[in-house]
Amino acid sequence: MNWILKLLPKDKRNMLELGMRIVGSLDTAAERKEVVDYGIHMLMDGKVSVSEWAKFGSKLGILRGKH
Repeated sequence: MNWILKLLPKDKRNMLELGMRIVGSLDTAAERKEVVDYGIHMLMDGKVSVSEWAKFGSKLGILRGKH
């Protein structure tokens, strides 16, 4: 996949890398799927409410304390 990434413009490649790192920091495949599915659903109308951002952050573990 690395050779495919090199074909993308740098800004797109950086955004993809950021997304992969964020999702990759989740513990299980089920958590990753849930976050990706919710994120896609959240962006479908082109607008994201504060409560949607909060729920998304919660799913990413941003709002959890350190273990």
